Amino acid sequence: METIDAKLHEECGVFGIYRRDEDQDVVATTYYGLYALQHRGQESCGMAVNDDGVIYKRRELGLVNEVFTKQVLETMPRGQMCIGHCRYATTGTPLRANAQPFVIRHIKGAMALAHNGNLTNSYELRRDIELGGGIFHSTSDTEVIAYTITRQRLETHSIEEAVEKSMPLLKGAYSLVIMSPRKLIAARDPHGFRPLCIGKLGGSDIIASESCAISAAGGEFVRDVEPGEIVIFDENGMRSIRTHCGQPTSLCAFEFVYIARPDSVIDGASVHRARRRAGAFLALEHPVQADVVIGVPDSGLDAALGYSQQSGIPYGIGFLKNKYIGRTFIQPNQKQRENTVRIKLNPIADTVRGKRVVLVDDSIVRGTTSRQIVQLLREAGATQVHFLSSAPEFLYPCYFGVDVDSRENLIAANHTLEEMREILGVDSLGFLSLEGVKKIAEGCNLGLCTGCFCGNYPAETPVVTEKSKFEKKFSESID
Repeated sequence: METIDAKLHEECGVFGIYRRDEDQDVVATTYYGLYALQHRGQESCGMAVNDDGVIYKRRELGLVNEVFTKQVLETMPRGQMCIGHCRYATTGTPLRANAQPFVIRHIKGAMALAHNGNLTNSYELRRDIELGGGIFHSTSDTEVIAYTITRQRLETHSIEEAVEKSMPLLKGAYSLVIMSPRKLIAARDPHGFRPLCIGKLGGSDIIASESCAISAAGGEFVRDVEPGEIVIFDENGMRSIRTHCGQPTSLCAFEFVYIARPDSVIDGASVHRARRRAGAFLALEHPVQADVVIGVPDSGLDAALGYSQQSGIPYGIGFLKNKYIGRTFIQPNQKQRENTVRIKLNPIADTVRGKRVVLVDDSIVRGTTSRQIVQLLREAGATQVHFLSSAPEFLYPCYFGVDVDSRENLIAANHTLEEMREILGVDSLGFLSLEGVKKIAEGCNLGLCTGCFCGNYPAETPVVTEKSKFEKKFSESID
């Protein structure tokens, strides 16, 4: 999956635990949960621990195992509650100040908050808060959410009431984990753009972006948080507020195509099965005469298997992925990303030499890394390369958490299919249809958002999309 300039940034991952077993280590459990969610964000991470009503935090740029070393973990208080976050920047630059969780301390106490998603009205909310005297320490829309809830908390009797009154003010995508001195809260936007689920670890309660994190922590999946639902965990157990439930739902389809881990089950649908179905639909929509089907690791593998099973063309392992190198978008410039592709993916010549190859990847956004991957197969002796994407063409920006803010760099928005085929250097090129992607998540009990593929968005899009004034250079300003 090529990213940054080449493909898409991913999402963020959130995790939380409310301890009810005396021997439960909430810090260690959160560490395991964040490790399982590392695929959702490799830019920064953090934890906030509630130790008898006092909230401590640590957040830093880097991977989970880099930030939370053994020495760091040993110095953190054990506490009764803990929340964690791993991040990619969809709003706000990759600065330590933008790392999460955010901790707000106000006259009624303290609050820690971690957020997955993207607000579409953050500019308007932030401006209103700033004009009222609010001072921001970051450029992230998560801090806007924290201040919005805090404002409501000053006028309400409980943190859950403050969240309930804040939700109509927050537009866009948000799955939240919130910790007060006495409570742990989960909240999901009424559309359900981003996943959020509940689990059990012994008697303790867990909140996580994906079910894989609950399993990794040794817990059991209980259920998904409903779109619009607020779930409260405190000394009296679990309860929920559903005053914002019941609206049309629109879970991001790209969760099933690429973002989520294949062992997760999201809103009733297996991610692994969804990707295999995507590959099967590709085989029906784009039949090819070929000798072997291979996938681009990792998210293209399941779709390639589905294509093979549906078409009858043998499945093969076409690439060896180096497990000890970061993803391509971590490299700061295109030349380094190009070099990284060759280090990261090595073609297995015996699989492709002298053969007509069907190459399946999860998506094609800009196409630069895809072109390199095709070249690697040519050098390894493939006689033909037929490139198939298990997602439709990306034609429009995403405003709800995937970092596609312009059509400028989207290859499909600027070239015909034949032009794309020539740019990528392939013998044929095909994309899963819009109708096909809507059918891959079998068993999903929510509707799907496909706005980036078709331009029809299920919610209001932002009026202002420019970067924060604090991220602009003087030369970028227009008088």
